[in-house]
Amino acid sequence: MKTILLAFILFLANQSFSQTITGAWKGKIGAYKTELKLIKKGDTLFGTSYYYLSKNNFRRYSIKGYFDSKTNDVIWWDDVLIEAKGNGPLIGNWKDPYLSIVDFNCPGEDKMLLEGKSTDKNDKEKETGPVNMQKVATSTFADEWDFVLENYFVGANHPDIIDSVAKIAFAMPVIPKGFEAAPVPPLPKFAPVEKPVELKPSTKSPGVVKENGKPVVKSPEAVATPPVVATQTNAEKFATRNNKLQTVIPITAEKIELRFYDNAQVDGDSIALFLNGKMIFEHIRLTEQAYTVFLNASDLGDDNELVMVAENLGSIPPNTSFMVAILGDKRYEARLYANENSSALIRFVRK
Repeated sequence: MKTILLAFILFLANQSFSQTITGAWKGKIGAYKTELKLIKKGDTLFGTSYYYLSKNNFRRYSIKGYFDSKTNDVIWWDDVLIEAKGNGPLIGNWKDPYLSIVDFNCPGEDKMLLEGKSTDKNDKEKETGPVNMQKVATSTFADEWDFVLENYFVGANHPDIIDSVAKIAFAMPVIPKGFEAAPVPPLPKFAPVEKPVELKPSTKSPGVVKENGKPVVKSPEAVATPPVVATQTNAEKFATRNNKLQTVIPITAEKIELRFYDNAQVDGDSIALFLNGKMIFEHIRLTEQAYTVFLNASDLGDDNELVMVAENLGSIPPNTSFMVAILGDKRYEARLYANENSSALIRFVRK
């Protein structure tokens, strides 16, 4: 009886492993050979991506994403570049991280595929090619996620373990690269205050310059007019600043509720919001109270860009916002950063 029970447990474990998205994947994304390590926690994905020419020539990113177990839709994106090794096009020329949207399907008992498309992470219009990945038993590259992959069904799928490995695998910066606060200027040094010298009015009348016996009247000296500094409109700020992806949210409900707060200390930040290139709100003052925006999914396309433009930097640069997105019973959170050079990009994607 014990032998039969053990065999049944092993059978269930094998079936669970064969149908889970957690694991190592190999194939191609765009023009590059790719290896993924995907780890599922709830409907969230963590892991790493390797774009490589060889084991000693690759780019490694931390990745984030989502998996919908009802539809088998998968979204992930390259979040932070962790390591670049070697030379050639992977190191010298190609620097754009990817965002991939795929289907998870199992055409055979022992065959699992991820098939779809990829784009530049920061620009949905820049298509980077098809995604064709197949699940494999072993990976080429060793990293911190191997422990989770090898022990996923014997305890390593616990959320605390996944979170702890994520902190080891890639320590996320508090503020993404490119959004660092401006350096604090040094305090000015003042010269010692000298006692003012009292000036006595002159008792002599000013001399009069004459020419041919007539007084000469001098024209007043011209005063230079200070240059007028043009203030950019929010539309101009949107057009001239780079967009940097902060998060991707799958469209899973008809109503999308977005709540914007000032992140940490309230310091006078204000923002403007652009949806697919059109300004929908401006002069939003961020405080500890939520500023709420509602979007209808029926008004959106398959891939949509919401951009948060900093109207100012507040008293503590950069401009920061804590955003909460509510879609049905799903809740997503993101910390958004913007400054005078870059705006925060959120992509809303549906299959």
